[in-house]
Amino acid sequence: MIEKIVIANRGEIALRILRACRELGIKTVAVHSEADRDLKHVRLADETVCIGPAPSAGSYLQIHSIISAAEVTDAVAIHPGYGFLSENADFAERVEESGFIFIGPKPETIRMMGDKITAIEAMKAAGVPCVPGSDGPLDGNEARTLKLGQEIGYPVIIKAAGGGGGRGMRVVHSEATLLNAISLTKAEAGSAFGNDTVYMEKYLENPRHVEFQVLADTHGNAIHLGERDCSMQRRHQKVVEEAPAPGISEELRNRLGERCAEACRTIGYRGAGTFEFLYENGEFYFIEMNTRVQVEHPVTEMITGVDIVKEQLRIAAGEALAYKQSDINIRGHAIECRINAEDPDNFMPCPGNITHLHIPGGPGIRVDTHIYDGYRVPPHYDSMIGKLIAHGETRESALARMKTALSEMVIDGIKTNIPLQQRIMQDEAFAKGGANIHYLEKKLGL
Repeated sequence: MIEKIVIANRGEIALRILRACRELGIKTVAVHSEADRDLKHVRLADETVCIGPAPSAGSYLQIHSIISAAEVTDAVAIHPGYGFLSENADFAERVEESGFIFIGPKPETIRMMGDKITAIEAMKAAGVPCVPGSDGPLDGNEARTLKLGQEIGYPVIIKAAGGGGGRGMRVVHSEATLLNAISLTKAEAGSAFGNDTVYMEKYLENPRHVEFQVLADTHGNAIHLGERDCSMQRRHQKVVEEAPAPGISEELRNRLGERCAEACRTIGYRGAGTFEFLYENGEFYFIEMNTRVQVEHPVTEMITGVDIVKEQLRIAAGEALAYKQSDINIRGHAIECRINAEDPDNFMPCPGNITHLHIPGGPGIRVDTHIYDGYRVPPHYDSMIGKLIAHGETRESALARMKTALSEMVIDGIKTNIPLQQRIMQDEAFAKGGANIHYLEKKLGL
């Protein structure tokens, strides 16, 4: 097993990684910004290294600082968590060139999956269903582009090849606005991602967001851990996630999950990953692959009993998967509510001091958070301060437990989105299951 790792992240995911390391007897190095000296995982780590000022551009996004921290502490590997540099192929490459283990996929895999065009090409070759589209980048041939739009059928969506997180996309409802939309998206993509390549896909108007969790080792083994529904979104950002997805049959789960696992074997994938799909009218359409651990991984852990972060560490150490596909059984249902330090009405971030904190408990309740009484939420980072997870034998029991847990959770001193999460849990459409990705925004009047 790996002897010591650098945790190249902050907040709840950094604490989550530290806990997994302790269970496996791995020593930890917490790198942190000047604003994060009092983070819980920093206090608990075996060693700490300050890597820069509060803004992430000067700390958590500084590749050389993180690698230097690994060098001075004699660490063996680096875990990127999610966000920041976790899907940066150049970072993974630099880590491995410097003689350290990158706890994640190979750099060339991250690079391939980070470009949406090459990712779609790889998935089509592996037999994973994809959205009808341009099958490659759009060039300067306007006549060809217009014909392509007619063949696909409106509405279509123009996407940046290097985009992500809901950025670099524009929906087009008619041929009259297509060329202008492409021009605008190319300009935005070039500015935001340093790559102005765009492509076209059929725009699905009322889909759900369903994703499959996979694990793959370096010995050619790959399995899936079932699917999650992440359709409760605001501005392409997930708010609530659950597993399994309501209305997905076991036969469909196994069929598509095996395609995802086979795709991992085909491309030589390594580590934990997530295949994201749009699901409409009984059909799945691949949109992208996330080459890292997901924020919502706990719901999958709760229904399968598999510790995904520990599996990442074992895979990085060169071990074979401890599970075969036949070992994976879906047990019950789990729901996750993201807890954000933000105004529940206007969604403005609300940093500040937490004056009182009460964490809910009881059967089936899990809370992943780094906050504590007296902790100051800094203004420099994402507003998510924790995740509340409820598991039950049925979806109904998980929902009931979540409602109770939300009513018990107390975070004083700052505003949070707990009232919004309570509204969602009481909503009839959510209780029924299967709402599409636009439902929450329409409900909120956005």
